Amino acid sequence: MGKKQDVLERLFLEAQASSNPYLSSAQVRRACDQFSFRNQFDATKVDHSRIYPDVMKQGDGHFIIHLGEGDHQFVPNMSVGYHQLETVLDNETQDWLYRPSLLNEYDSSESNILSVAFNQRILHQFLYDSVGSNPNLYLPRRTKISGAYRLDGKAIEYSKLQMEMDAVVELDNEVTIIEAKNGFPEDFAVGQLFHPYLYFDDLRTGHELDIKRIQCCYLQRSKRTKRGGGSILRLHLYQFDSRELTSIRLLRKAEFRLKMVESS
Repeated sequence: MGKKQDVLERLFLEAQASSNPYLSSAQVRRACDQFSFRNQFDATKVDHSRIYPDVMKQGDGHFIIHLGEGDHQFVPNMSVGYHQLETVLDNETQDWLYRPSLLNEYDSSESNILSVAFNQRILHQFLYDSVGSNPNLYLPRRTKISGAYRLDGKAIEYSKLQMEMDAVVELDNEVTIIEAKNGFPEDFAVGQLFHPYLYFDDLRTGHELDIKRIQCCYLQRSKRTKRGGGSILRLHLYQFDSRELTSIRLLRKAEFRLKMVESS
C-alpha cells in the first residue's frame, strides 16, 4: 500500500476499535505524521473507491464523508458514496473533427480538459444540442457551505464545509456544474458533484438566484498517443432529485473522439 492507504487504514481501524465513526482533524494529523504523509488535507480526499485500503472494501465497504471544519465520518456501504460510471455505447460515440490551436494538446491538466471541451464547443453540443449556443463560463472557485442533507435517509449536518468546482456554465438560468478528470476511472465520489449542487440549491431555495435547473457534468479526457493525436472526451450528465445524496440520476452520456485536420 501507499502512504495514503496506510493513513486511511490506521484511521479506520482506530474508529472500528472505539466504535466511533467520527474523525477529527487532530486524528488525521497524527496518522499523517506517523506515516510521513505530508498533506493531511489530501489524506481524506478519495475521488475513486479503488484508492481505499482493502480493509475498508470488505463486505459492503466503508467510505469517508466530510463534515466541515476538519471533521469527517466513516459511513458503511461504499456503493452509496461512489457512483459507477455508465458505459458509453457505440451510438453515443462520435468523431469530432477540429483544427487544434497552439495549447489544445499542450498538457493534461483539468483546466486544459475544460478549455478544450469549451473552446471546441463540445460542451455546447453535449449540454444544449447546438454548437451555436452561447453559455456563460465561470472559472474554478472554492467556498464554504453549512447546512444539512440526507445520506441513505439519515440526516447529515455540515458546517463550513469546503466545496470546490472545476467550472460552471450557465444558460437561460440553467446552471451546470462541471467536474473534470484525467483518465477513465470506474467510479467517482458522489460528493464531488453533490456538494456544489447543495451550494446552488441553497441559492435557489433562498431566492438569492433565479435558478431554474441545476445539472452536474462529469467530464473525462484521455490523450491518445498513436499517430494522429487528439483526445477522447467522455461526458456524463447527472441530476440530483433532492438533497439526498443517493438521488443522483443519469440524464445522458456521450463520447467525443477528437481528430485533427490540417489547416487549409
